[in-house]
Amino acid sequence: MKMRAYAYGIGLQFRLDIRSKNLLLTCYLVPLLFFAVMGSIFTALMPETKETLIQSMTVMGVSMGSLIGVPPTVCELYGTDIQKVYQANGAPLHFGLLSLGVSAFCHLMIMSAVILAAAPIAFGASLPEHLPAYAGKTALLILASLGVAGVLGLLVKEQAKLTMVCQIAFLPSILLSGILFPANLLPEFLQEAGKIFPAFWGFRFMSETGAGLRNAVPLAGIFACAVMGWALLLRRRKNR
Repeated sequence: MKMRAYAYGIGLQFRLDIRSKNLLLTCYLVPLLFFAVMGSIFTALMPETKETLIQSMTVMGVSMGSLIGVPPTVCELYGTDIQKVYQANGAPLHFGLLSLGVSAFCHLMIMSAVILAAAPIAFGASLPEHLPAYAGKTALLILASLGVAGVLGLLVKEQAKLTMVCQIAFLPSILLSGILFPANLLPEFLQEAGKIFPAFWGFRFMSETGAGLRNAVPLAGIFACAVMGWALLLRRRKNR
């Protein structure tokens, strides 16, 4: 019965997210528009970017959808009476975060699949080798990014402050990741700072051939730390 309740909640959240203007903008319209514009610019000015165009545009889309789109919804779930509704009906406190995370994961995978399918046709981009492995790498990037997004949404209680915090997390994530220009052009301290963001490791993990763990371990570590952060923040809310 519990699994059926989880499945129903996730399905309901997925349908609600489809109607959400915020998710439509951050998970689909803006990332795909950025892909269309920047893809044409990159391939025209620097034809060699066709080799990693899919990976760089996917990293940008996943970062925007997770860091900009998800935290406000988490804040809304746990900063309003919706949290009390969960508790009154006997649902565990993590139910809202879990259902939202699974729904956002599905939407970001769909967006990533659109980029993967469209880039070779529109810009002559090179497809990644071993597509199943690439799908797994994309999934790990999404999990790590959603982990950080969940922590931001639980940590910041006011929507106005949260918007600013999300921008502060998103912009360095993109600028320091190496998807717009080589990261080795940056000062060394900025190169090191970029390593705290999932986008940095995700771009390298998705661009490399094979299934090496050098870039996978940091992504898994970020996700694990985020899950521990969820547990601590939810417990603190429950004890109030």
